[in-house]
Amino acid sequence: MRDLAAEKQHLSGLLEAIQRCSFFLDAAQSRTPDPIGTEWLENCKKDLDVFANLSTVNERFAKLQDTLGSAMRHAALLAGERTDTFLRVLAFYEKAGVIGSLETWQEIRTFRNSSAHDYETDYGVIADHFNTLRALTPGLLAAAGKFSEFCKTQLDARAIPGEFSSEFLAITGAISD
Repeated sequence: MRDLAAEKQHLSGLLEAIQRCSFFLDAAQSRTPDPIGTEWLENCKKDLDVFANLSTVNERFAKLQDTLGSAMRHAALLAGERTDTFLRVLAFYEKAGVIGSLETWQEIRTFRNSSAHDYETDYGVIADHFNTLRALTPGLLAAAGKFSEFCKTQLDARAIPGEFSSEFLAITGAISD
């Protein structure tokens, strides 16, 4: 069994991964029009850079949501909370103000799961997908920022210092030291 210092170090690594995912998600979304239109996608249908970037948006959204979920469970355990079900973990973070609501988190998770297994060819549906993803992103990034602040204030745990800290603070609006 790992000691408390090792558990906090693991959480610090997860927090740094959250910062990295947030940075790349934000950067990738900034390279697409808002909103994404069906005509734009049709005009770009053979543009490898456009579709590689859209793939990055999908991947980073999913990775951020997954990593944040893992980190939340780990931090709840360190905070002495019950973690036998993820709904208990979410209820804890809803009460702590880290997530807006259980329903919003579940909506993000459901959308992330469905998008991972959807291989659509209709450009209108693809555009709707990325526009919905963009609409869900601010809530996910806000949760990342609030979670980071929770870890700092409640657990004295911070991201491993890295190259993404200042950008993460700017993206999420998290309170800096």
